[in-house]
Amino acid sequence: MQDAALRLKTLLEQLLGVPLPVRLRAWDGSEAGPPGAPALVVRNRRAIRRLLWKPGELGLARAWVAGDLTVDGDLYTALDLMSGLVWERGEDARSLGETLRDPEARAAVRGLMRMAWPPLPPAPPREEVRRRSHLHTKRTDRRAISHHYDVGNDFYEIVLGPSMVYSCAYWPAPDATLEDAQRDKLELIARKLDLKPGGRLLDVGCGWGSMAIHAAREHGASVVGVTLSHEQAAYARKRVADEGLTDRVEIRVQDYRDVADGPYDAISSIGMAEHVGSERYLEYARTLFALLKPGGRLLNHQIGRRPHRDESAYEVDEFIDAYVFPDGELAPIGSTVTQLERAGFEVRDVESIREHYALTLRHWVANLEAGWPLAVRLTSPGRARVWRLYMAASAVAFERNRIGVNQVLAVRTPESGASGMPLRARTWG
Repeated sequence: MQDAALRLKTLLEQLLGVPLPVRLRAWDGSEAGPPGAPALVVRNRRAIRRLLWKPGELGLARAWVAGDLTVDGDLYTALDLMSGLVWERGEDARSLGETLRDPEARAAVRGLMRMAWPPLPPAPPREEVRRRSHLHTKRTDRRAISHHYDVGNDFYEIVLGPSMVYSCAYWPAPDATLEDAQRDKLELIARKLDLKPGGRLLDVGCGWGSMAIHAAREHGASVVGVTLSHEQAAYARKRVADEGLTDRVEIRVQDYRDVADGPYDAISSIGMAEHVGSERYLEYARTLFALLKPGGRLLNHQIGRRPHRDESAYEVDEFIDAYVFPDGELAPIGSTVTQLERAGFEVRDVESIREHYALTLRHWVANLEAGWPLAVRLTSPGRARVWRLYMAASAVAFERNRIGVNQVLAVRTPESGASGMPLRARTWG
């Protein structure tokens, strides 16, 4: 009788129609697959049941979060090798229904069902968020932000390190420290916005206050930071007080749509617009436009995806939606620029810093792995596994140009046409 790993490998390759790029190690200790490749460890039959009931990315994610699947070997290499099966099948990939019209594929499914016996649907891990429509009301946005950011400040301290900046760093060199790269990112944004002493900055989605503190301390700006996370706000307020900046920095728990004390000289939106959603993006852009004074600048720092031939076919990533950023959506950079222009902005600069995010994520993963026992105690084994998978997979996605990140500098240019921009803006002072 074949061992479990060889049987499983044979059936999966029969179903997929391509060789598996990784080794398989089954619950009975058997192994099969390419020598020297990372091993996908199938720890129990429940992992097969999860894949049968939710084929594709969500089934794999559920098995990973529940601890039914793990990787022995380099996680990045394993994810890169598997990307062709899971993430890069393309718009022309066959649907599951089309696949199962093939008699060999149906036979493979029957074989997998026998291996997974009894083939009952396992309950999703408790870390999974129930699927919702992407309405992006103030109430649903608060709930989504709470799921992601109210994991606990102590947990984020492990992952992010002393800078407490949860967005792409700006690396002077690959061997620089994460703290130096995050400081350089904050300074880059401050210079693009041309922050000056006494100038008013609105930091939308202010996180733990790092941009607000940098703008006030290093540039003398008067800053209002808004977040929907109570845990973030409490942490940021303490940092502001510790820095002696309470006279220049105000941290609010407030939806950006409720900010009514403009105009501001500048607005920073760093890693926040991914939560807005395509249906609300023009409203987002118009709201920020109205909050700026004529000549004021917006720096929109946002993850983007590759465009589809048919944009109506875009679907939110199942794993990210269920476990990481509920209701989050990515847009191509062209769509983002178009919406900002429709709102009235003059877009003056677009800078892609895609490779910088891959470096940032690898540092975050290393921080999480170094602090793993504490991270598990602070959250749960499943939650820690979510973060390790999501950050490592995202690093590979940035490296492979499946997603990118862009800083868009836009101006509320007055009717006179005087933008206030220097002739050679890329020097940034």
